Amino acid sequence: MAVFEYKALTRRGATETGIIDADTPADARGKLRRQHLFPTEIKLSEEKMSIQSDVNVSRMLGRVRVGDVSLFTRQLSTLLAAGMPLVPSLTALIEQFEGNPLKRIIIKVRDQVNAGSTFADALTLHPKIFSPLYTNMIRAGETAGALESVLARLADLSERNVRLRSKVRGALMYPVVVMLVAALVVVFLLIKVVPTIIFLFEDSEKALPLPTVFLINLSNLIRTYWWAVILALAGLYGLFRAWLKGKRGRYLFDRWKLNVPIFGPLIRKMTVVRFARTLGIMISSGTPLLPSFDIVKEVVNNRAVSEAIEEAKEAVRAGRSIADPFRRSKVFPPIVVHMISVGESSASLEDMLFKMAQAYEEEVESAVGVLSTLLEPIMLLLMGVVVAFIVISILLPIIEMSDIM
Repeated sequence: MAVFEYKALTRRGATETGIIDADTPADARGKLRRQHLFPTEIKLSEEKMSIQSDVNVSRMLGRVRVGDVSLFTRQLSTLLAAGMPLVPSLTALIEQFEGNPLKRIIIKVRDQVNAGSTFADALTLHPKIFSPLYTNMIRAGETAGALESVLARLADLSERNVRLRSKVRGALMYPVVVMLVAALVVVFLLIKVVPTIIFLFEDSEKALPLPTVFLINLSNLIRTYWWAVILALAGLYGLFRAWLKGKRGRYLFDRWKLNVPIFGPLIRKMTVVRFARTLGIMISSGTPLLPSFDIVKEVVNNRAVSEAIEEAKEAVRAGRSIADPFRRSKVFPPIVVHMISVGESSASLEDMLFKMAQAYEEEVESAVGVLSTLLEPIMLLLMGVVVAFIVISILLPIIEMSDIM
């Protein structure tokens, strides 16, 4: 079914413009006449015609960003809360996202809804853009007749996730830049500076200090076999990626991430925030607990935590407490397990989950500030140690030669 733009006259002679879905222009004219409109111009919607060009734009600009989906959700919630029907709301948002890769997705979703599909079913056709969490909550909202409130909750969740992710990335940006600069400085010293000084020691019959020998060999290796170094690093990275694809490898790596010094506590807290807030929203939206666990397993993005959630799901199916599997797995802090147990026994699990998410979100923000403060001097210190080693390795034989002279 195509979408047509039209200009038509009303019974009073006023001009009206809009869009209408139909198989052919003749069908569109017939629909308009049944609505007591007299079309003067009908053409295929430019939105429909521009889908292919939007695909090319999408390829140039990359994937749809999480922030774009968050903005779409918030604006759609606002329009529905104002009393606007779903299809006109989607049409309005198409204009709002002009030039954005998300526009073509909204057009397809609107066309599916126009053709009689539910909003949730239309979204499931785009799993790379709308997650199972998103589509299942939309389905629950449609069933309960509270789509605008569910969209508002989804927007809150998405905005919080985007804000938290931005803070963490911002905190890690400086250390990453320092590491890259340090690596470039070291490579420059090894390739350009060290070889110009080596000739000073070539005629010396005295044995060179071990640091100097190591530095010279490392410089020769990088200058002569730089291609082999690159291939070796690429091969190691490929082996690591292949290991991560295995179930056991991914589990061990994700478990290690939760316990690694400095970053482990932060990753654990962020995982608690995602788990608690997502599960709380799913339960508050009317989604049954077992399907909610299936969705939350994907959201936490950690195999060790996912396996703990799967054990909790089996415990619920067997009529047992969900806190016990979490306690045995040791992937969550003890206070989290205790709050889940209290929420279960008092029939206030949803409230406890939201309280946990709020508390740990504040802890994450505090931890990010502390981490960024600590990492800056640590990275500068490491960079200084490496450069100092290179300088000392060069100066040691010079000092020895001057002593002999």
